[in-house]
Amino acid sequence: LMLTLQDKIDLKVKEITVFADILPGAVIINDIRSGVAIWMNKKGLKELGITLDDVVNMDAAEYHSKYFNEEDAKDYVPKILELVKQNNDEESVTFFQQVRINNNEKWVWHVSSTRILMRDDEYNPVLLLTMSFPIDSKHSMTSKAAKLLEENNFLKKNLHEFAKLTPRETEVLKHIAIGKNAIECGNDLFISPQTVDTHRKNIRKKLGTSSFFELFQYAKSFDLI
Repeated sequence: LMLTLQDKIDLKVKEITVFADILPGAVIINDIRSGVAIWMNKKGLKELGITLDDVVNMDAAEYHSKYFNEEDAKDYVPKILELVKQNNDEESVTFFQQVRINNNEKWVWHVSSTRILMRDDEYNPVLLLTMSFPIDSKHSMTSKAAKLLEENNFLKKNLHEFAKLTPRETEVLKHIAIGKNAIECGNDLFISPQTVDTHRKNIRKKLGTSSFFELFQYAKSFDLI
């Protein structure tokens, strides 16, 4: 009997359902072609406060916008797409993401890992398998993940402005961020304090801020300090 692609998908899902409910994390199977979740274990369903019927009848856009922070997706979706292009199904992508559970307005940090679960006869990827674990809000990793996301978002938002700086201006910005005055900065860079002040004015103008905090953010986000 010749099995259709859908038959093979159903069999693969059944393989996972045999043990998925005894695993400690949420288990999700996504159809790569549509982006929809086609199956989820009991732990995952309980976290989201939905039924399996709710999941399979929800389109990809609604599913992702309702339960996942779109800012996180800008970071991990390209990594998943790159994984899909690879030929090695042993590889996986691990990432942080914020999930809205039990219809709560607050995000809960999760660490998730995704791999290709199945390909079709032409070797095109069809299914993705993801395991996801909530991170205790009191765990230091949660605050670290939040800080990393904040820095990443700042970098993307302000890359155009930062690119306006000359190499010398980035050096002066670094000195500003670590609290050095014009004389100290000039001594380090072998330029006059007056030249330092000129660079400072240009930096503030190009970045559109005179706030030390924001200048510090630029230096930190762009790895100057």
